[in-house]
Amino acid sequence: MAKFNTIQLLRTTFLRGPSVWTYRPVLEVWLDLGELEDYPSNKIPGLNERLTTWLPDLIEHTCGVGERGGFIQRLEGGTWMGHVMEHVIIELLNLAGMPAEFGQTREISKRGVYRMVFRCPEEAVARVALEHGHQLLMAAINDEPYDIKPAVHAIKTAINDRYLGPSTGCIVDAASERRIPHIRLNDGNLVQLGYGAAQRRIWTAESDQTSAIAEGIAQDKDFTKRLLTACGVPVPEGQIVASPEEAWEVAQEIGFPVTVKPSDGNHARGVTLELSKEADIKAAFALALPEGSDVIVEKFIDGVEHRLLVVGDKVVAATKGETVSVYGNGKATLRELVAVLNEDPRRGPEQEYPLDWIKLDAGAVKLELNRQHVTPDSVIAQGQSVLLQRNGNMAIDCLDDVHPDVAYYAVLAAKIVGLDIAGMDMILKDVSQPMQGQGAILEVNAGPGLLMHLKPTSGAPRPVGMAIADHLFPREDGAGAGRIPVVGIVGTQNNAFIARLVGWLLQLSGKLTGVASDEGMFLSNRQTQKTNTANWAGAHRLLTNRLAQAAVIQTTSRSILEEGLAYDRCLVGVVTDMQGFESLPDHDVLEAGQMRRVMRTQIDVVLDEGAGVLNADLPEVADLAELCDGEVVLYTTQAENEAVAAHRANTEAQHEGGRAVLIKGNNVVLATGAQERVLGTLDALSLPGGKKPDTSALLAAIATAWALDITPDLIGAGIKTFEYNA
Repeated sequence: MAKFNTIQLLRTTFLRGPSVWTYRPVLEVWLDLGELEDYPSNKIPGLNERLTTWLPDLIEHTCGVGERGGFIQRLEGGTWMGHVMEHVIIELLNLAGMPAEFGQTREISKRGVYRMVFRCPEEAVARVALEHGHQLLMAAINDEPYDIKPAVHAIKTAINDRYLGPSTGCIVDAASERRIPHIRLNDGNLVQLGYGAAQRRIWTAESDQTSAIAEGIAQDKDFTKRLLTACGVPVPEGQIVASPEEAWEVAQEIGFPVTVKPSDGNHARGVTLELSKEADIKAAFALALPEGSDVIVEKFIDGVEHRLLVVGDKVVAATKGETVSVYGNGKATLRELVAVLNEDPRRGPEQEYPLDWIKLDAGAVKLELNRQHVTPDSVIAQGQSVLLQRNGNMAIDCLDDVHPDVAYYAVLAAKIVGLDIAGMDMILKDVSQPMQGQGAILEVNAGPGLLMHLKPTSGAPRPVGMAIADHLFPREDGAGAGRIPVVGIVGTQNNAFIARLVGWLLQLSGKLTGVASDEGMFLSNRQTQKTNTANWAGAHRLLTNRLAQAAVIQTTSRSILEEGLAYDRCLVGVVTDMQGFESLPDHDVLEAGQMRRVMRTQIDVVLDEGAGVLNADLPEVADLAELCDGEVVLYTTQAENEAVAAHRANTEAQHEGGRAVLIKGNNVVLATGAQERVLGTLDALSLPGGKKPDTSALLAAIATAWALDITPDLIGAGIKTFEYNA
């Protein structure tokens, strides 16, 4: 069989927000199939068999058929290679552990060229998936050997490198479930939840409400213990030591057995338990020293390790630990027994695994083996147990067993230290019994890991992400939690003026307002940036500004096509016109009718409780009303506009009839159904100095302000005081 030339990737664009395709980030790829335009999937011998052999779970893709096996039907019936590549990439992402779920492929006006998109939150991951999906498809087309494992591994590596860790991720997922928007602020785990002044920031399980002083206290374990002791919280007796010799002396004073650990370490690193021998205590000092600034020797308390997660005033999750041992069979070495143990699917090196691999060269493990007089190459007798780890394995859910008294002391300890989110390490003989006399608090941890509660080795996973999201954004805040009023404006007709006037009216209504427009960035009507900010970057800067209590954002059709919107939803979306297709041939927008698909993006993102503001003088704009999830407010310079008359008479959509802003004679009228209120004459509604703005732009701004529930009196007064210099 003759070899086909490779499919050409002409252009790749990562759309970071809502776009013409979907509400979420996607990678858009322009493909030139070349000669393969004449060879759909049913005309290439063996192609479908190779694809389904390498990717058997393609059977699960419903595609447009809407049922299991739908995509296979399309393959067998004949579909083009752009569509096939879309599904190959989606399946590779699925195999790497990141369900992609969404993709589309559409032919453009040039024969053989397609736009293919697939959903992926991270651009770097999307590009790796595209690279390997492209290679796999060409290998299948040309009947060449292909090993899928390296492809999946490469995508999985990109995911591990770029995606949020499990602790941060579960909080972000919970916030998204509550429709609270998020913005990733760096390549790590610093994330903003919410917009502007309504935002909260998280970094793993720490929040911007976490006190830096409290975090410093928690890191100093010795000082934490002294604080807790002063408040009546049971803790083990202990002392900071400066040398192995002092560690041995203190251990003798405290009484055996003892625990040796770093004073400010984490994740149980450098912690050695139940020590009685001088050599072991000195060796444990050496293990603890690199993990913290000081070393503590403290009384060993018999019992089971527990981790209780405190969020606010409540214990929301609890796990307990278990020691890790292997049992000999008289044939295998300890190294071989541990290799089998590490095959447990719950163990792994990445954060997604609740348990770590057991490493025989780790210091704490070596110490345990020395105490039992075995080495990694020792053959372990039949039935003999070898203890490998005593601590750090708290992954058995036990929340339902926690006694109220134990929970009380956990919450009390968090409050004494000053943490709003804390992981409480406790030693307890029985978590279902009162605390006193049978346990103690070992450590208070700021920024605790959440994976053990999300993926316990046994027991129920706990919704800890939602508990933290609810703590940061109380439920009583309602559907608008984390949101400020966001106004999005798209079109070409005096939109910068509209944005700035709306921003001024919002400012007068009592909200410190930011405006991103092609005339620059403004905050409280003061220009902070002179360059064009009617784009994703400008809007992003505004939404991350903690001062902004409201945001007015101008955008363009090109920005929607090349970047997507910077916000997930808006309270008010404004479309002034659908002009500008002539400047977009590079996006295959070749006629005016194609602009509807672009401009509807602004109306698609209007919140249910929000409003779409549309120019009824242009029928193609007024027709977008059917796409709006919220209320619709029309504006027109024509008193007898038919679309406005029908809208005002529509008592099904709005109980009193639709709202509109219109001109009657020389008056600007606010109409709700049959009711009308004169805002003022066009002559009176002029800017300072008698400057008269464009009538249509003025009506758009008035309609937007009215949709934001700004009172008519304030709107009228605000227009007359708006100092506008373009």
